[in-house]
Amino acid sequence: MTSHLPRTVRSDARDNRARVLDAARAVFGEEGLNAPMREVARQAGVGPATLYRHFPTKQALIAETFAEQRRACQAAVRDALADPDPWHGFRSLVERICELHAHSRGFADAFMTAFPGAMDFAADRERTLRAVGELARRAQETGRLRPGFVVDDLVLMLLAHRGIQDTPRAVRLTASRRFAAYVIEAFRAAPETGAPTPLPPAPHLPLTHSPGRP
Repeated sequence: MTSHLPRTVRSDARDNRARVLDAARAVFGEEGLNAPMREVARQAGVGPATLYRHFPTKQALIAETFAEQRRACQAAVRDALADPDPWHGFRSLVERICELHAHSRGFADAFMTAFPGAMDFAADRERTLRAVGELARRAQETGRLRPGFVVDDLVLMLLAHRGIQDTPRAVRLTASRRFAAYVIEAFRAAPETGAPTPLPPAPHLPLTHSPGRP
C-alpha cells in the first residue's frame, strides 16, 4: 500500500498538470493573456493551490502553455531561411506566422506585446524579425519583393491581423489565410506573369458579430 501511494500521487499530479495546461490553452487562446489564473483553475477543475503548485507564476504558465507554438514559430523561421527561393521563404514565413496567431489570441498577445517576464517570447519575436529582414533583403535582390518593404511592415501587418481574433472562431483560420494572401500580394514587387495566383476561400463574416465572442 505504501509503495503504491507515491505512484498514485505522481499520477494525480501529472493529470492535474495536464488539465491545467489544457485549460490554459483554451482560456488564454480565446480570452488573451489578461484572463485571470482563477479562470484557468476553474476550467481545469482544480483549486488555486494546485495550479500554483505546478505553475508558481502566470509567466511560467504562459511559457509552458505556448511552448508548442514557440517551437512551431522557430521551425517556420528555420525553414524559411533554408529555402533556396527567398521569395517563397518570405511568403511561407508570413503565412505560417499568421496561422499560428489565428489559432490563439494568447500566443498572438505574447508574441506581439511586452508581457511582463515573457522574455522567451521577446527573443522569438526578435529572431523572427531578423529572419524577415534577411529574407526581405534576399527577395528584394531577386526583384520579387517590392523595394520599399521594411520589417516594420510585417509588424503593421500583424497588428492588423489581430483583428481577426474578434471574428467567430469557426472562420478565423479561413479569414487569416485570406488576409495573408492579400498582404503577400501587396508585398510583391510586380504582378506575376500569366494567370494570377488564386486566393484562399473568403470567410463569411457577419457584421452583427460581437467582438470578443466566439
